[in-house]
Amino acid sequence: MEKTVKFGVIGVNGFGRSHIMSIKENKSTELVMICDPVEEIAKKASEEFDVPYMTDVDEFLKIPQMDAVSVVTPDQTHRDVVTRALRAGKHVLCEKPMSIKLEDSKEMLRVQKETGKYLMVGQICRFTPGFILAKRLYDEGEIGELFFVESEYAHDYTGMKTSWRFDPKSPRHGMIGGGCHAVDLLRWIAGNPIETMAYSNKKVLTDCPTDDCTIAILKFPNNVVGKVFCSTGCKRKYTMRTLLYGTKGTIIVDNTSQTLSLFRDEYRESGEFNGDKAVNVETLLPITLNNHNTTDEIAEFAKCILEGKAPKIDGREGAITVSVCESIVKAADEHRIVEIDYNF
Repeated sequence: MEKTVKFGVIGVNGFGRSHIMSIKENKSTELVMICDPVEEIAKKASEEFDVPYMTDVDEFLKIPQMDAVSVVTPDQTHRDVVTRALRAGKHVLCEKPMSIKLEDSKEMLRVQKETGKYLMVGQICRFTPGFILAKRLYDEGEIGELFFVESEYAHDYTGMKTSWRFDPKSPRHGMIGGGCHAVDLLRWIAGNPIETMAYSNKKVLTDCPTDDCTIAILKFPNNVVGKVFCSTGCKRKYTMRTLLYGTKGTIIVDNTSQTLSLFRDEYRESGEFNGDKAVNVETLLPITLNNHNTTDEIAEFAKCILEGKAPKIDGREGAITVSVCESIVKAADEHRIVEIDYNF
């Protein structure tokens, strides 16, 4: 009989449901128990997915046959829940962001090293088909050497004003909570940025404890320039439109589009434009829409556990993304260039 990883899920409201479904769908995973401190939420999910539930996290973590847990709780609780799960002897898949403060991520890393359990951070863009294709095309040299990269996290939180997103006692900045998607995506492709400068404002979600619009300029290795735009109040459909500019071509990709645009330095056989035969020819490449691919994410984590190999998107990767995001917020608040801390 093929071995499986026995999972539990902590936090089953909202995106926790996607984790539940993905665990149940994967051949390499088995869902043992779910947990949510709000009994009404836990019971509803239990009945819908035909799985037992608990409301006490500590009792939940004592279940001996449970190998791993998905932590899908509010961002502010990640440090507490993840460290408790690691100390209980469980491997942990923590939803992004790893934490809302770098100091919390550092503590999570310390506990992970202390326990020897695996910790993977759910930076889901690395499992998005369009972004995977974009990275492959770049890695294969299709657009030459990068000189500018750009990504945006545009997601209107109006009508999503849950207490944890707008908690004034524990502010969750949109750049860290949501913009971490765009930051991590560019890191994955262009490397770890060296420094950043940024500007921000708040004109839409005026009751939010943090600014709702941030634009950051980042300096990446190999003299690559980058930009991240994050808005949690913009009036448009959710998007993560991303552009990769290279010396031989350009890639335009969006996690909500069915095609990727690839422009390459080519010539048409006939015809001129302003007397110049050199034109950019667009190639549309089809992509599968799956902008929150928890199925492959869960499968990857299970594979790591079964094969005894640490996940690539480990705690350090998650902490680096938090560090970049925190530096962006600091740069905007203090109106200065900020060097990014990787000393952990």
